[in-house]
Amino acid sequence: MAGPLQGLKILELARILAGPWAGQTLADLGADVIKVESPDGDDTRKWGPPFVAAADGGDLSAAYFHACNRGKRSIVADFTTPEGRALVERLAASADVLIENFKVGGLAKYGLDHASLSKINPRLVYASITGFGQDGPYAERAGYDFLIQGMAGAMSITGDPDGAPTKTGFAMADIFSGLYATIGILAALRQREESGQGAWIDCALMDSQIGVLANQALNYLVSGKAPQRLGNAHPSIVPYEVFPVIDGHVVIAVGNDGQFRRLCEVLGEPALGTDPTFATNPLRVQHRGALIGRLAALTLRFQRDTLLRSLEGASVPAGPINTIAQAFDDPQVRHRRMQLDLPAARAAGGSIPGVRTPLVIDGVPAAHDRPSPRMGADEADILADPAWRLD
Repeated sequence: MAGPLQGLKILELARILAGPWAGQTLADLGADVIKVESPDGDDTRKWGPPFVAAADGGDLSAAYFHACNRGKRSIVADFTTPEGRALVERLAASADVLIENFKVGGLAKYGLDHASLSKINPRLVYASITGFGQDGPYAERAGYDFLIQGMAGAMSITGDPDGAPTKTGFAMADIFSGLYATIGILAALRQREESGQGAWIDCALMDSQIGVLANQALNYLVSGKAPQRLGNAHPSIVPYEVFPVIDGHVVIAVGNDGQFRRLCEVLGEPALGTDPTFATNPLRVQHRGALIGRLAALTLRFQRDTLLRSLEGASVPAGPINTIAQAFDDPQVRHRRMQLDLPAARAAGGSIPGVRTPLVIDGVPAAHDRPSPRMGADEADILADPAWRLD
């Protein structure tokens, strides 16, 4: 597949999610990504149901695996054998980038760590993704997304105030770590153009989760007060949350005073929009409880679609709360071609679904046309590929 990273060679010694997410992103941008799997395969191949059904019966691995391994070629190497280690060394010698997410020191015993491989290939950009980073009191610990969301404070600000701390419905720490690793890789490649030398990228799930606390982190650092769970409410903007309607709920996200006044007009209470008690956002935050109760009583008079149409007409940001099925059926999502159907004769339906990387460059969506690989399916092609040979 052509793309801005065409010609870039990536060796992925990663499994589960964070590392493979980085590899898939780079593949979608045109890089040649070789996924090196142990004889047991990536754990996520078995993380189902659901599984992608095979045309000849059985399955083609779990949907989880296909979520983060599109566009790659697969080869099997057993690091515990001299032959397996030699294969990885050979591939690393001509690679531009290596991505791994083993525990700290996990590859050193095989001679596949940064110190060892950078001697073979000084231009290698080596990206290590771990739970807690290469140093510090927790460096030796294994890191899992759920644990990281709890330890890094994200769960303390997610969920209802009177309920239990809650994780996100997707692996936020893993995904952001994969994206930060991708950013680091691209930056190191740019630096290599000037220095001629590779780099070692140290990317930690804990660091990434702390990093994306964003305004909540700064709210604490500025005020000295740790943010608390507010359910669907926003700590610094009011009204900016879920409101009830006759047939369900809607999201209303008012970002300025003009939008607030127009909201109140749509709800049939224009005087509320000019009430001095609620005239500015800081005042609305101060009087959150009183205002939200009054607004909720007004929204309950409306059917969902009727209210949303009126708010759109008044340029007040609002939207439905879709299921994932409804989200993929949304006309905007369909127009942007976020859902992929990649031709695969080996799949029961003749194709394997996917979700493209949400980048469009010069009008071309970033999406590799190669579905996720069968384990070891590309060994012969890879070993014969002149781009991965040392002459």
